[in-house]
Amino acid sequence: MKPPAQGPSDKTLPTPDPAQVQLIRSYGPGLFVIGDREWHQPVLVSASRTTEWTVSRADQLALANIEPLLAATPPVELLVVGCGARAVFVTPAVRAALKGAGMALEVADTGSACRIYNVLRAEGRRAAAALIPL
Repeated sequence: MKPPAQGPSDKTLPTPDPAQVQLIRSYGPGLFVIGDREWHQPVLVSASRTTEWTVSRADQLALANIEPLLAATPPVELLVVGCGARAVFVTPAVRAALKGAGMALEVADTGSACRIYNVLRAEGRRAAAALIPL
């Protein structure tokens, strides 16, 4: 029996171009750094782009204000909502509407949501984030 083939000793992973990949590099009070751009307002983040989210509070989440995520190709399978300093309750009606649109929902404080989104994207999941700044 042959021993398993040895891989390269260097475990460095390739670094994606921050202009092309929408990973959350940093967040803080009133600020997100996503890809190579700073954002100072609520945002919708998908694999290919980040756009302004036209809400001021996470409890305003509705299908109508996440349209860019509903139109994403490939379709988003999981929406991570970052609610600011604390997670908020999302009504059953909104949860049902998202489920009907083919999206599962994860709700967390914004810091946790940023980390969850990045891990899901690293796993190749079709995740998006809707984030309210801290």
